[in-house]
Amino acid sequence: MLRLGVNIDHVATVRNARGTPWPDPLRAAKIAEDAGADGITAHLREDRRHISDADIEALMATLRKPLNFEMAATAEMQAIALRHRPHAVCIVPEKREERTTEGGLDVARDEARLADFIVPLREAGCRVSMFIGHEPRQIEASARIGAAVVELHTGAYCDFDTEGRIQERDAELVGLQRGAELAHELGLEVHAGHGLTFDTVGPIAMMPQIAELNIGHFLISEALFLGLGDAIAEMRRRMDIARGLVE
Repeated sequence: MLRLGVNIDHVATVRNARGTPWPDPLRAAKIAEDAGADGITAHLREDRRHISDADIEALMATLRKPLNFEMAATAEMQAIALRHRPHAVCIVPEKREERTTEGGLDVARDEARLADFIVPLREAGCRVSMFIGHEPRQIEASARIGAAVVELHTGAYCDFDTEGRIQERDAELVGLQRGAELAHELGLEVHAGHGLTFDTVGPIAMMPQIAELNIGHFLISEALFLGLGDAIAEMRRRMDIARGLVE
């Protein structure tokens, strides 16, 4: 079965807009677990714009499902990850001025540093993932440095779909499929995520090499209308339809 990781970052975004204790990301994580999420994803950004250090503490102390800890490749974040030792650590690119993660990590350009950076994380028992585009050079570099997982960035595919740029969307989908195939051939576990919705998840979920999808902003947005549990259940249903598990 294709796994679903639910990203709770934007529950914290809403909370932080008013500086109140609510909505509580931990409560959202518990609802996600009960609704069928296979794991919880949280990105502790350097500027702490949504998830906080206290959120990570609470998640690690309470979650029944694995935590996927997204982080930049900095000494500060490495120390935090080593203190908590989450199930998985996903290394992502991060720019202070960006609204959200704009693309994949350039592993090939920073290969030597990243190879050294992830060694302590691997030794601590964390499954290390690289959040990358589908370019072969990035996938091959991720394999060389010893990552266990690559998470393919689906943002461009989703943006092209939203903008009605069908040819570009379809070309991006082909690139993602080829990237998933290459990563699988190299012995990497393949995940995917960023920007996925009810309408765009199907073609990604159909790719047999992909083991996990990480979805956040859309599910938190849809929760305003359906409730978080029902939004997650519907995403799971569409993933299962794409895999041929239900009609």
